[in-house]
This record gives sequence, C-alpha cells and structure tokens, in this order.
Amino acid sequence: MPPVTPELISPRSPRVFAARRLAKRNFRGKERLFLAEGPQAVREAAGHGLVELFATVEAAERYADIVGEARDTGVRVHLAADQVIADISTTVTPQGLVGICRFLDTPFEEILAARPKLVAVLAHVRDPGNAGTVLRCADAAGAEAVVLTDASVDLYNPKAVRASVGSLFHLPVAVGVPVEDAVEGLKRAGVRILAADGAGTDDLDDELDKGTMGGPTAWVFGNEAWGLPEETRALADAVVRVPIHGRAESLNLATAAAVCLYASARAQRAFGGCRSVTDN
Repeated sequence: MPPVTPELISPRSPRVFAARRLAKRNFRGKERLFLAEGPQAVREAAGHGLVELFATVEAAERYADIVGEARDTGVRVHLAADQVIADISTTVTPQGLVGICRFLDTPFEEILAARPKLVAVLAHVRDPGNAGTVLRCADAAGAEAVVLTDASVDLYNPKAVRASVGSLFHLPVAVGVPVEDAVEGLKRAGVRILAADGAGTDDLDDELDKGTMGGPTAWVFGNEAWGLPEETRALADAVVRVPIHGRAESLNLATAAAVCLYASARAQRAFGGCRSVTDN
C-alpha cells in the first residue's frame, strides 16, 4: 500500500493556528474549548466532548483503536506532521495525539440536585498540577463531584487536564463558585463540611474512631502555600488535620486530599455508612 502522508503539512494551517491558541486561557474561555493530550486523555474524551483530533501517522497506527473510536463518534480526525503536533502540544515530549474538547463543567445547582455523598471543594487552589491530581484522587475514591471556587486555577489549564489523567471526563466538576456559596449550598443538601487543615482542632483518626464520617461529606482543601483562611474554616462543621505519625513536617495538598477522601469513602462503605444504607 502507498505510504500515508500527513494531511496538515504546515504549522501555519488555520486549523493548527486555532488549536494552538487554546493553550491560552482567554482563548479557551472564548471558544469554550480545551486541549486534551496523550492517548489516555483522548481515549476518555471520545464520546465525552471530543470534537477534533490531531494525530501523527505513527500515533494513528499505534493507537488505531482510539482514532477509530473518535471517527465512529463523528470526531474530525487530522493526520499531521510531527512538527504540527509539536506546535500544538504543551508538553516537552508529545505523544502524538492532541484532542480538542468542549468544556465539561457542570452547573453547581445540578450537583446539589444529585444529592452527592462525597465532594471535594478546592478553595483558592492555584497550582494546576495539584488541581488535576486532586480531581484524579476524588474520582478514584468514588466522589460524585468536585467544586473549584472562583479564586482557583482554570480547570482546563493543560497541566490540570494532564494531571487528572482522564478523570476530568468521569465526574461532574463545577467551576467559579464562591466558597461561601459552595458551603452553604452543600449544607442545604444535607452534606457535612470538613475543612482539611494541618492545624485543625479535630484529628482524622479520632473522627474515624467516633464514627462521624459515614454520612454525606464535602472536604474543603485550601491553597498550597497558606491553606484555608480563618473565615473559610469558620464555615465548616469541623476542621480536621491528618495526623503525622512520623517525622515529616507536613503533607502536600494532593497527598492530604487522597488520605481524607479515602477515609470518607471507607467510612461511608462501612456498616451504617450512607453508601451501605442507600446502595444495598
């Protein structure tokens, strides 16, 4: 068979130019489109907002199942030269697949209407890698939603999308919600609010021992550098610290979030927890 040649030879192609602009937040917001890079993200995006796909010839052959699924769902697929993918990609070593996806965020009211049992709220979280990793942790722990407050990083920042490793496409995420509105709304929905703070008055182990974590819960996680301000901690039903049993000074945001979310997930699945009651 004759060799396959790329369709988009020049990085100056209008389609390439339009895709490249999505690396910037203002263009993402204007178009309500974002980039998803690599086979895992593109695989998850197919059927969940993927509208256009750029692939090198090598990647199209290696990931023929992903490219085929994208085509089957009506996605416009472009075979592109390596240089084109490099120009669109925001990574140092592109993996040959770059997708363009529609925004996926869910209105906060819809999340409340679903009566979630486990929610992660990111308050003033600025690092995109941390935001994406917490989203991934929430997904793995079985949370039903994530909320990014109005002072947090852009959900569709390429680093946040990569750090979520596809979890962005798995669960509802609300963005731009003032932290006070998030807490108030969740409380109205019957959700207990726990603020995660290294200086918290309540110990996570004690909370588990007391059996107080089996009900619907939202964890509020603060900024990487200064944590949660006093006015945010005051909104919570309890301010909880992860105990440090060894000599480590502290835990980073993503690690602490994983510990807290899994503690709630285990408590909710124990006898008498909200999931064991409603799911059986």
